[in-house]
Amino acid sequence: MGKIHLAYSTFGLTNLDFSAALDAVDRAGYEGVEVSFHRRQFNPFNLGDDDLRAVGRHLSRLRVKPACVATASHFFDPQRPHEPSLMALEYAGRKRRIDLVKRGIHVARMLGVNLVTFGSGFVREDHVAHPEINPTELLVDSIRECLAEIHAEEDITLLIEPEPGMHIETLAEGLALMRAVDSPKFKLHIDICHAYCSEANYIQALGEAAAHARYLHISDAREGWNLKIRHDSEALAFDLAHASTLVHFEDTADFLLVDPAHAIHFADGQPSAARLRRIDELLTRAGTRAALQTVAYASLPTRQGPLDDEIFTYLISVPGLSYDVLERARPVVAYLRGAQGVPLIERMVANTRTGIVHFHEVPGEGTLDFAASFKALTDQGFDGYGAIELYHHIDGWEQALAASYRHLMPLIRAA
Repeated sequence: MGKIHLAYSTFGLTNLDFSAALDAVDRAGYEGVEVSFHRRQFNPFNLGDDDLRAVGRHLSRLRVKPACVATASHFFDPQRPHEPSLMALEYAGRKRRIDLVKRGIHVARMLGVNLVTFGSGFVREDHVAHPEINPTELLVDSIRECLAEIHAEEDITLLIEPEPGMHIETLAEGLALMRAVDSPKFKLHIDICHAYCSEANYIQALGEAAAHARYLHISDAREGWNLKIRHDSEALAFDLAHASTLVHFEDTADFLLVDPAHAIHFADGQPSAARLRRIDELLTRAGTRAALQTVAYASLPTRQGPLDDEIFTYLISVPGLSYDVLERARPVVAYLRGAQGVPLIERMVANTRTGIVHFHEVPGEGTLDFAASFKALTDQGFDGYGAIELYHHIDGWEQALAASYRHLMPLIRAA
């Protein structure tokens, strides 16, 4: 039997000074705090050893202990998070992410932390354009380069965090990557929300992976409207019971929504006869009986609004497409979700294997079964920190910090 020690990530407290964030987690009663890199709050490229020693002294005065160093997927470009990744095609891009992970190792060394975590990144359009290059091989090589930074006698372990839409998405893929890297200093980081989004039976998957995991992320989630974005091609297939599809026509940059209840063409101008025939073919292939509607692309919403965070989080999880295609899809999704009127789609938009929305919510405000999750993990031997990661709630951090602790601690004790 293992035990979960509750922690909180500073990534959910980025409106605060870093020292104030540590103090807030300590006051709230948490056992641990995740040190998360952030361009403004905790930028490792701006912190020298004297600065890190000062952070260590501050931590030594608190009851809370540093749990893990998280190397910030959003660090380089907040509008294109996770980029460049450890499997970027250009070595210069991979080196930027490698250098960030190496900074994480140095910060961990200075603060007495033994875990450093990161994600694989996404297959992007340049990977699709170069199928002769194996992204897994690039990822393995990059991880080994990071591991070389750890001294043989050091108790520091690197962790891979599977994430919806990423190249390493499921726990099984994380375990396969562990075997490929083949190092005792490379293990698994389980995000319970991600498992809920990506695993057909997430409770079972958590139990099977528990013995290989050294760290957890914790947040809630709920079912949404599953939407895939795909280029039009002869190989395009539909499974409307699983997900709707937004088809992108590359020649004119217009879109066709294929959904059980809606068939909508978003275009500039009147479609050609050939395009209408193709749309009819696709709707027939999908088996939808929805009547075709046409919406002028120029009429779609472009102003900022309350749906922006949801839609941004969704779009960055869609692999294999250029950012230009994803940005052009943004007003389409906003229209469907009601940015300028009554929503055609009531539920939050998702791009996951299960239809659960990858949008970290306060524990207790979604539908994830934490009691069963914690039991599966501890019964199979997980013993370590589980950090709550709520980066969508930085404006309401006080409520999120307190409510998360209040909801989860009884469940952790019971497990």
